[in-house]
Amino acid sequence: MLLLAGAVGAALCLCTSASRAAELKLLTAGAFKSTVLALLPEYERISGNKVSVENDTVGALMKRIEAGESFDVVVMTPEGVDQLIGEGRVISGSRTNLARVGVGVMVKTGANKPDISTVEAFKKAVLEAKSISFIDPASGGSSGIYVEKLLERLGISDQVKPREKLKQGGYVADYVESGQAELGIHQISEILPHAGVALVGPLPKEIQNYTVYAAGIGTGTQNGDAAKALIASLVGPSAQSLFKSKGMEPGGE
Repeated sequence: MLLLAGAVGAALCLCTSASRAAELKLLTAGAFKSTVLALLPEYERISGNKVSVENDTVGALMKRIEAGESFDVVVMTPEGVDQLIGEGRVISGSRTNLARVGVGVMVKTGANKPDISTVEAFKKAVLEAKSISFIDPASGGSSGIYVEKLLERLGISDQVKPREKLKQGGYVADYVESGQAELGIHQISEILPHAGVALVGPLPKEIQNYTVYAAGIGTGTQNGDAAKALIASLVGPSAQSLFKSKGMEPGGE
């Protein structure tokens, strides 16, 4: 893994000259979008560079990149970044783990919060919910893929399926807030920012699943130093405190 955190200031200084200001394209998956957008103003102010951000599921980003889409930095799962390194689309040695986030359960603000403190309690809550929403696994979202497999593993998939309200990317919170779903399951960082929903809690540790987000530099970038500085800003001191406020844990394996 590229160790960039200690070089944040030095890396950013490489890009302070207006004559060398770069325009970067960052592709980011799922739950990391809001974090990126919160950190970019400081990076752009210090470096003078500009960054455009495009968000999609991991699966959709993989298809776009493998179809030839150009980018400077990509943020997705470590497995995805490693696959792109193997395909020659991300620079070898540039992968940097940023943070990890667990899966949580939400209800509409003001609604009763079910007990999910144990695996059995979680199963009971899901089975008793009139409707349940999570990201459509077919869209390539990591949380949706995990939830689908979890329901199968718990032996309740067939019972829950008729009441599923699958979200095609974006925020499961939208369905819960609007009343289309009574219970929502999504990454905690995708729940906390929404005032219209309330976090019931994380999944029990026995069935918890963490999504790790990692960054990598595209092999086609024309702004290597600026890309390194951008990743450095995503693991710097400001990022560390922001991760925690968003329900994320810095680093991750």
